[in-house]
Amino acid sequence: MATAKKAPAKKAAAKKAAPAKKVAAKKAAPAKKAPAKKAPAKKVAAKKAPAKKVVAKKAPAKKAPAKKRTPNAAFMKPLTLSPALSAVVGAAALPRTEIVRKLWVYIKAKGLQDKINKRMVNADEKLRAVFGKAQVSMFEMAGLIGKHVK
Repeated sequence: MATAKKAPAKKAAAKKAAPAKKVAAKKAAPAKKAPAKKAPAKKVAAKKAPAKKVVAKKAPAKKAPAKKRTPNAAFMKPLTLSPALSAVVGAAALPRTEIVRKLWVYIKAKGLQDKINKRMVNADEKLRAVFGKAQVSMFEMAGLIGKHVK
């Protein structure tokens, strides 16, 4: 509470000092002389055409060469497959990316993609064992594969 009482005293001192500065500034202002008026310039009889601006082409900024992306190790880790999935893909252990790639090769080879809606996959007997239903969206496929890998 002691600091709260001191704060108004400081503000009052600051307010007292501020008007003194303003008075000094007002007194100094009349001491300046007004600038002398210049005689009006003569008008030129003929107007000149505006000069065209020449825009210099900038050289394209050189970008640093793009770094080659390194794949995440989690995607490249071989996973063990369930017997139902290995019947379709045909390998003992594969990374998740390869599993999806081989599934699409199987789907395209057998013509299992729906003719009207290409996002849907019609499952045959082998895929029905993996997916658990007759028709699956391509977006659901990755989630359903996750149940068959360890």
